[in-house]
Amino acid sequence: MSGSLQKLIVATIATVVLSGCAMFPGTHMPTNQDTVNAREDLNEQVRIYAITPSLVNQLRTPQTTPELNPELEQMRAEYDYVVGVGDILNITVWNHPELTIPAGSMRSAQEAGNWVHNDGTIFYPYVGKLPVAGKRVTQIREELIAKLENYIENPQVDVTVAAFRSKRIYVTGEVMQPGTLPITNVPLTLLDAINHSGGITELADWRNVVLTREGREYRFSLQELYQRGDTRQNVLLKAGDVLHVERNDANKVFVMGEVNEPRSVIMGRAGMTLAEAISDVGGINNMHANASGVFVMRLAPNDAENLIDVFQLDARQASALVMADQFRLQERDIVYVTTAPMSRWNRIVSQLLPTAQSLYFLSLTEDTITTRN
Repeated sequence: MSGSLQKLIVATIATVVLSGCAMFPGTHMPTNQDTVNAREDLNEQVRIYAITPSLVNQLRTPQTTPELNPELEQMRAEYDYVVGVGDILNITVWNHPELTIPAGSMRSAQEAGNWVHNDGTIFYPYVGKLPVAGKRVTQIREELIAKLENYIENPQVDVTVAAFRSKRIYVTGEVMQPGTLPITNVPLTLLDAINHSGGITELADWRNVVLTREGREYRFSLQELYQRGDTRQNVLLKAGDVLHVERNDANKVFVMGEVNEPRSVIMGRAGMTLAEAISDVGGINNMHANASGVFVMRLAPNDAENLIDVFQLDARQASALVMADQFRLQERDIVYVTTAPMSRWNRIVSQLLPTAQSLYFLSLTEDTITTRN
């Protein structure tokens, strides 16, 4: 092999080694003052915590007692349906069948009832047009009695709503049966509307249920309602309300680094632990991973002085797996498993070999040509 070719091989190897040092954190030195300043600024923004039993206990969500909602109970007790345009009333005058339209086997109560017209009135014998929209059935009954007393002695009148068509709410998003639900004489709450819609789907984010009312949005959590008994998350719905159950696309964590299947993982309704996240991606890559470098990166709370919280788990001991199963992840956490030092070197060598082999065979070819000449 010629001297110039040997120098070329050495230079190539040195270039690849240096580039490999630059690729792996901790294996190169900063080249200028700007890099040093950037690192110092980053260190001030990051806080690193070791995952220990005391830290797991500190981060554990405290047990809460069920929260009562006396306001909702009062609204339920005082609730009374108000008749609107499109509703159908069923009016019965006892002992006077000529004033009661029969609902036989061929006609339902809706077909035989009195429809509330667009002007908010109904027509009734001896009474004529009677305004009913915006009134309760008890008010309508009293007005009918007062007008029929001119023709009937001591009229016994009963008024019910045969069909509720004037008021409705809308349920959209991740429910089994999205659509409209009528407002009836039975109070309709947020939880009732979800149940009447078949419940939520597997893709639903049950922590984010958005109620849109008169142009304003209100957020409620079914998780708080179901798991912690917080009935403040349940409200009485009104006509025109739009109830939207969001998808859980954002409710995920990202598992990267030396794992068998690096990807994002959707968190279930019960949440997810660090052990579950690593298990869902096929576990740690035993050939290349550094078990002492399992990190969870999380955006720090808004009132914190730092920007990022980093939690490190040393998984070289089996007891650490118990802590991993107790460490609960949060939405948008990043789980990163670092590479073992030997694997870093092996990767540098694997980058070196193709170039070195090519140069070696090229030198053999040159030597053969030189010998023949």
